[in-house]
Amino acid sequence: MTGTLVKICGISTPETLAAAIGSGASHVGFVHFAKSPRHLSLAEAGRLRALVPAHVQAVLLLVNPTAQVLAEAVRTVAPDVVQFHGAETPDALARFRAQTGIEVWRALAVKDAAALKDAKQFRGAADRVLLDAPASSLPGGNGTSFDWSLLAGWQAPLAWGLAGGLTPANVAEAIRLTRAPLVDTSSGVESAPGLKDMDRIAAFCKAARL
Repeated sequence: MTGTLVKICGISTPETLAAAIGSGASHVGFVHFAKSPRHLSLAEAGRLRALVPAHVQAVLLLVNPTAQVLAEAVRTVAPDVVQFHGAETPDALARFRAQTGIEVWRALAVKDAAALKDAKQFRGAADRVLLDAPASSLPGGNGTSFDWSLLAGWQAPLAWGLAGGLTPANVAEAIRLTRAPLVDTSSGVESAPGLKDMDRIAAFCKAARL
């Protein structure tokens, strides 16, 4: 067994939340982005967040939120982590982090080796960068992965995690190749867009910790 952290993102029901927690996920993610099939209102996210036990981290995914949305999110959801998945700047993240004390993650699209250099700008502004495949129809949750070999020899400037196209079938190999300290899946444990599959959640968590 490894010490790899596991995040199941796009949780939208109490049943799938319970499946993720019961399978040993370290993080559960709620998406507040209207274009996503996994979208929850902040009130809905808050109700699910209240079911998350203290040993599991609740992550709220936002895309280019306004100051008003951020304030409402903190008040309504009280997440352990806010995952920014848009074009948020290091300065904006640093301000939010300083004002709230909430852990901050920033998604980073990895198109090529040069893209990894962008991670440096978030050192001191974010607590973790989440390396993901480039956006297509959505900023994330598209079920596509990037070339993991790009991470060979990469010296991470801050804590990081691996996302993009991870499934129960490939997550163990992804961890072996990249030594990712955290893996994040959403569409990889779904039977249809936005519809989480409890058996796939269990299989993903098991495979990530073999």
